[in-house]
Amino acid sequence: MKIWGRANSINVQKVLWAADECGVAYTREDVGGAFGGNDQPWYLKMNPNGVVPTIEDGGRIIWESNSCVRYLAARYAAGSLWPTDAGERSEADRWMDWQLATILDGMRIVFWGLIRTPPEKRDMVAIAKAIKELGGLWARLDGWLEGRKYVAGQYFTMGDIPAGCMVYRWYALDIERPELKNLRAWYERLTTRPAYAKHIMVKLT
Repeated sequence: MKIWGRANSINVQKVLWAADECGVAYTREDVGGAFGGNDQPWYLKMNPNGVVPTIEDGGRIIWESNSCVRYLAARYAAGSLWPTDAGERSEADRWMDWQLATILDGMRIVFWGLIRTPPEKRDMVAIAKAIKELGGLWARLDGWLEGRKYVAGQYFTMGDIPAGCMVYRWYALDIERPELKNLRAWYERLTTRPAYAKHIMVKLT
């Protein structure tokens, strides 16, 4: 399998983490950001959106990071990362969608504002507003995790991967956060996974 995308992209990190959890052998090529290439015809032919990641597996091209995670889980880890029970799988699916629909925008404002924007150009009002709102949004997952080890129940699934990437940034950023004991316990469980430590718990750049 081949993965195109830079390793400091959170969307690429999702796929690298999932691939390692599935035990899939792969190669990765730097594309996007400072490396460029994602606006070139050869890349746009694979991924018309020109974003990362893109994966190729046995001649099949997949893009959109959560779709890549679902594909890997279904093909290589059915019964574990990809729950075969439709109801249990829906629990994993909804938290994957929640990461995109609910938590992404605020996390982007804070991460880009504090990590990828020079201090003199930061919109601290917008950043502070996003941090406050994110505290309430993460509290939703904290409440859901009461009595659960992972987002879909007692076992690690694909549902933990997208939000799990973001919760590392939430705790790694130099910001004030509410005390959310269930969220913190879930995060600490994720940190014991070798693939999480390798691909997600890296310096923020």
